[in-house]
Amino acid sequence: MMALQSALFDLDGTLLDTAPDFHQVITQLLAEEGRPAISYEAVRAEVSNGARALVSRAFDLSPEAPGFNELHQRMLALYASQLTQHSRLFDGMNNLLEWLESNHIPWGIVTNKPSLYTLPILEGLQLQSRCGSVICPDHVNKTKPDPEGLLMACRELNAEPGHSVYIGDHRRDIEAGKAAGMITIAAAYGYIDPRDPVTDWNSHHTAVDAHEILSLLQSMNEHSSPA
Repeated sequence: MMALQSALFDLDGTLLDTAPDFHQVITQLLAEEGRPAISYEAVRAEVSNGARALVSRAFDLSPEAPGFNELHQRMLALYASQLTQHSRLFDGMNNLLEWLESNHIPWGIVTNKPSLYTLPILEGLQLQSRCGSVICPDHVNKTKPDPEGLLMACRELNAEPGHSVYIGDHRRDIEAGKAAGMITIAAAYGYIDPRDPVTDWNSHHTAVDAHEILSLLQSMNEHSSPA
């Protein structure tokens, strides 16, 4: 068996804990509108569904409702002004990245978060120079669950998809990884929508934290092959 050739991560809820910044922004927007705050847990469960889902949940509005687009744009503007106030790597994730780097296994990010927000966050957290590939929706024709971004990242890292792993906290991440022919790990610690439990995603592996991901990758580095 060939050694593990690359590791790719989803961003929000997998590599980075960004929910605290989203909660702060949503709380601010609700206050500006004279609306009561919603819980951190409610925001956390929606982060992986995107900004529009967050606004819809916070204001109990459908995306087609009058005023929705204005609230959405205001939320994005607030978020852009405070991208890394509270966002950070998940516990244990830096040790995982250091293990990959010390073993000369390149790592990258494939996210549905636009580069307008992704790149400044990576720069602010000093991850940009460590990351071998960053694929955002504005870099591809089709976003996840389509595998295009994952295959593009593998090419940039000179890695074979069949000897690479994709880690994500949403069903679409697992679907994209499997469609690309990659080994998939569901990040059960991430921003999981309770309406779609991890156990239903049919990932190759599931991890409860970054330490468990590291153990899985260390094992795959010796015996790397999709299940």
